[in-house]
Amino acid sequence: MTRDPRITLNARQQELLNCVQQEGFVTVENLAARFHVTPQTIRRDVNWLAEVNLLRRYHGGVTLPTSSENVSYTARQRMFQEEKRRIAALAASHIPDQASLFINLGTTTEEVARALNRHRGLRVITNNLNVAAVMSDYAECEVLVTGGIVRPWDQGVVGEMAINFIRQFKVDYALIGISSIELDGTLRDFDTREVRVAEAIIEHARRVFLVADHSKFGRPALVRLGHLNQVDALFTDAPAPSEMAEVILAAGTDVHVAS
Repeated sequence: MTRDPRITLNARQQELLNCVQQEGFVTVENLAARFHVTPQTIRRDVNWLAEVNLLRRYHGGVTLPTSSENVSYTARQRMFQEEKRRIAALAASHIPDQASLFINLGTTTEEVARALNRHRGLRVITNNLNVAAVMSDYAECEVLVTGGIVRPWDQGVVGEMAINFIRQFKVDYALIGISSIELDGTLRDFDTREVRVAEAIIEHARRVFLVADHSKFGRPALVRLGHLNQVDALFTDAPAPSEMAEVILAAGTDVHVAS
């Protein structure tokens, strides 16, 4: 029987993902020894993670999916939930009342929208219908939704109409999510149309806040969105890889880790 793709990853599965992201390719035997379990247990974990496109199986081992493959939206909703909530709470604490915001697509930005529920006087412009639904009932909060093409799998709005709508504004803060932060600071995602909207959001915000859990560091993704030097502050749940220290310093990006 196929497992529900919305299931939460357990601690071993999350650590297994981290291990493969760091090393690129790992054998089943090495993983079994590392976690002190049988190869059969590791194979069950690998099979499940491959089903939701978090890993790719090869004979005798596992590696990451290719740069053109993203994880399904329903799976991403349940991944690193607690980490995303901590990130969201920290990012929301840096947003003042009465601020104007862009909020783009992503499960972490949707958590930020929930974390802003006590703010007053916000004016929010979004291409994420999930964000609009969450925030439309907040006190003294005005929500503007872009036009465009609605993606059925995540209720994201993309296309030229969305870009043109965003270009009419200059907001105080942009809250953006991302699929990949490469070690050289390059920001990447999977959908060209989504990236074009995010580029417009970055261009038309006075300050840019990036919210991303630790799994995004070093992850492969196809489409270039920009660079960390366009980001004022990064909110994450673990320190960035040590190899990025000079990149982050040169970019001038403040890094906030939600403990």
